[in-house]
Amino acid sequence: MKYLLIGLLFFSTLLSGTGCGISPKQPVMHDFGLSDSISTYNSKRNNKPTITVDAPTWLWDNRIRYRLLYASPNRVGFYALDLWIAPPPELFEQLLISSGKIRNYSLIIWLHDFEQQFDAPDRAHVMLRFSVEAYSSDPNKKINTQEFYLEQSTITPDAAGAVSGFANLTRQAADRIQVWLAGLSDK
Repeated sequence: MKYLLIGLLFFSTLLSGTGCGISPKQPVMHDFGLSDSISTYNSKRNNKPTITVDAPTWLWDNRIRYRLLYASPNRVGFYALDLWIAPPPELFEQLLISSGKIRNYSLIIWLHDFEQQFDAPDRAHVMLRFSVEAYSSDPNKKINTQEFYLEQSTITPDAAGAVSGFANLTRQAADRIQVWLAGLSDK
């Protein structure tokens, strides 16, 4: 009986948090990583392209979104301890500006979808859908519009996989926009 009482006392001490080193976890902040051409961007700040990224109101917060397609495809979830350092439209805009790949045009980008989707508990992908309007030096003269859809499987089906996948997708998006704009120049 004496040992049972000591065991219960020890167990209740652990549960109350006194005498143990468990501390609550703090949120981790993420971005898309450093741009490949950050040094080029820093040396040419005066030649910064005009890029504006806009999105629906629900994408203007810093939560990392996911959707469980296999269980509840109409429900959007959020990672509690993993957040973007800024809203995705703002991060996307900064990445495009700092990439040094967008020149000679003013762009308005409409971010439509930006989420991680789970096909099964152990299988997920990230997707990015956006449209781009290209303008010449005259801001009233639209040259062309293009819709883009990018997706890729995540390395892991969790927040770390989503962050890594989105970092890769946004760089792919900058490359695709650059190729599309080069095609406009050739016409």
